Order: sequence, then C-alpha cells, then structure tokens
Amino acid sequence: MGQRDMAELEKLEEMYKNRNLLLRNGETGEKIIGYLCNFAPPELISAAGMIPYRITGKRGEIIEADDCVEPLGCPYIRNCFEQDLKGEMDFLDGRVISHSCDAAQRIYGIWNTYKKKQYSYLFNAPHGTSEWSRKFFKRELLFFKESLERFVGHKISEADIIDTIELYNQNRQLIKYLYSLRKEDPPRVTGSEILKILLTGCSIPPENFNVFLKKVMSEIAERKQSQEKSPRLMFWGCIIDDTNLFEMIEDMGAHIVIDDTCIGSKTCLFNIDTSGGVWEGLTKAYFDAFMCPRTDRGPGLNRFNYVLDLIREYNANGVIGYMLNFCDPHKMDYPDLRDYLDERGIPMLLIHDNYSLGNIEGVRTRIEGFIEMLSHA
Repeated sequence: MGQRDMAELEKLEEMYKNRNLLLRNGETGEKIIGYLCNFAPPELISAAGMIPYRITGKRGEIIEADDCVEPLGCPYIRNCFEQDLKGEMDFLDGRVISHSCDAAQRIYGIWNTYKKKQYSYLFNAPHGTSEWSRKFFKRELLFFKESLERFVGHKISEADIIDTIELYNQNRQLIKYLYSLRKEDPPRVTGSEILKILLTGCSIPPENFNVFLKKVMSEIAERKQSQEKSPRLMFWGCIIDDTNLFEMIEDMGAHIVIDDTCIGSKTCLFNIDTSGGVWEGLTKAYFDAFMCPRTDRGPGLNRFNYVLDLIREYNANGVIGYMLNFCDPHKMDYPDLRDYLDERGIPMLLIHDNYSLGNIEGVRTRIEGFIEMLSHA
C-alpha cells in the first residue's frame, strides 16, 4: 500500500471518527438540516441551499431519552433522541423525520416538544404500493419542497433540483464503482471501509464528499489484491451506523461483500432519471425502488428477488441478518426472507442487538460458528 494511500485512508479514519463534529463550526454559513430517513430526499434539502445531515446515534446507555419516551421502543431512534437531548445536535437548524415506521412517526412530536428547532417536518411516506400511494408520495414531495421554501424564504426551481440531482448522481456513480471492487475475490475494499465512507459522506456537503470520494476511490483502486480468499457475506437488516460489528466480522476472516441496509446499497446503488420530469424521477427512486420492509409489497416472496440478485451479483456465500430490538418492519419480514433463502440453499444467521452490542461475546461466538460452517461448505 503506497504512502498516498495510507495518507488518504488515515484522513478517512479521522473524518469518520469525528463525523459528528465536521459541520459544528458553522464555517459555511449555510443552514444544516438533519434527516432521520431517506424517504425525504436529501436532494431537496440541498436544492434549497442547505446542507443535509444524516442523524445517527452513538452506541451506549440511554438515560435522558427514556425519561421522555417509552423504553420498550426502537433503541436506535431513542438513542438518536438521546444524543440531541445531550446537546450533540445543537448545530442543526432543522430536523426532518419520515413516517418510516411507527417509532419514527411517534418520536416526531415528542422530539419537537423537548428539542425544538427553527424548522421541522414530518415526511408522510405511504406504506402501500398502489397507484394511489404513488400519487400520494409524489404530492408529499411537493409539500416537502413547499415547506422548505417557506423556511428559506425563496422558491426552489426545477433547475436547482436537477442540478442537485446531478450532483448526487455523480456521488452515487463513484460509490457504485467502490461497490464494484467488492465483487473481486478477494475484494479490494472492505465492508467496514465502505461503511466509513458512507457515514462520513452523510456528514458533509455533497460536493465536498464527491471531491473526497474521488481521492479515496483512486487510491483504493490502485491496491494490490490479497491472495487470501475467505467466506463472502451479505449483511442484511436494520440500520447500522458504526463499523464495530463489520470490523469484528472481518477480523474473523470473512468478507462483507454487499449490504442491504439503508446507509448502504438501498440508497446509493441507483441513479435518478429526470428525463420524465423531476418529480417522477424522485418518485421512481425513493418510492418504487427503495426496498424498505416498512412498505407493504404484498405476501409473495418475490419481493425478495432483489436480495437474491445482490447475492448472485456479489457472489455471497451466506447472509448475516442484523435485528434491532422492537424493529417491527424487519421482524415481520425476516421469517419470509429466511424461508425464501432456505428454499434456495442460502444459509442465513440472524443476530439480535439492542443498539449497544452489550451481548458482543455471544454474537462473536455465533458468527465464528457461521463463518466456520461456510469455510467448510
């Protein structure tokens, strides 16, 4: 690995560790809007002249938030709320929460009560896939745009949105290239490195991220491939916003070659086509193609065909499922996904977490056994 390579990757490590500090100084003068889910497209926030910032948590004990909300609820959302109560998100000028699940929808009013911002918006994403649901989603995009316009005090033109979409499409093209390096055997970039890159990118302006991506991408591409081949895994499940678990899996000798998570392939392996209009393009990307289990796509198991396509494209040998406590959408989907993969002879291991990795030794033992099984298959 060259000196330049080491310098850029060390910079990535530093940016990843301090990603929640990158926008706090307010040096740009632009307003910063935190968003909890990608159903509300960050492209619209950028087109309004503001910086979108992906709200994430920090693994640890939840204390203050549980004085305000029911503790028997999503630990991830409670932890994000906890960080804001502690002042970790005071640099945000606004907050956008999507009705991605009941926990997110319910936290909206509570969050506004205890930590009010200059701007707040609940993006009401429908849970069905009918034509009426599609029309509803497209209209909600317009409501969201109009809300942003009222906040910034000026109109957001379609030209502004198209320019921003092109910027994000460039970003996704660069990320797609990095993902393509994971198809190699062994992969030239690790799953934990990809996750660090994506989490860092959620914390800086998109144009800055593109510049940084190009530097990191070119240097990773120059790496010499290792000769050591190991089991290749897909990582499926709830949101994961740090690399601890990925690094533990990789330290055991396995490669995470593809993910099916919302800070991952769900939101970075597509382009937005505006040839049919801005709103149609955004709807195709964030409604039609956003394969989140909170959306009812019917009882048929063919809704998991995209998972099988990813497994085949990235030549994964098995799947590790990651389940946060009280995550109803993923808990409802898991039994069907397990059956779907079983029928096709693809092994899957499900691990549970309360967003603390407090059961880390038990998780480690189970993953070690799973990797060993795949190694001898």
